[in-house]
Amino acid sequence: MELELNREYLPKGTNGELLLNGDKLCSTIELPWKNNQRQVSCIPEGRYELKKRYTPRFGKHFILLNVPNRSYILLHAANDALKEIKGCIAPVTKVTGEGKGIFARAALAKLVSIMYPVFDKGESIFLNIQCKKQ
Repeated sequence: MELELNREYLPKGTNGELLLNGDKLCSTIELPWKNNQRQVSCIPEGRYELKKRYTPRFGKHFILLNVPNRSYILLHAANDALKEIKGCIAPVTKVTGEGKGIFARAALAKLVSIMYPVFDKGESIFLNIQCKKQ
């Protein structure tokens, strides 16, 4: 499975749309681009393999593998990038501002319902991150 994340870079955050086969699954929020600096920047554009993950803090979520010069980059619920994430990607139902959104848990639940069965069949999922084409 190949997912696409089309980003829009803004001064206070990065907003995006997560697509599967051209259909929008949800919106996303991230930190602004600050040259891939740990804990203050979104990650570089590129193609990343996803794996399912569970922790008591985030419940069911996902981790991105082989992010250059970064580790533990997650796809987890959050509604305010500057306050709640340190380089991760947060799915949201609706973007409300730069790096801000609402109903993140609902958006993550939707992704879990789509992606966990794919993993359970032993298949791989990749995330292609790119700049939104104007």
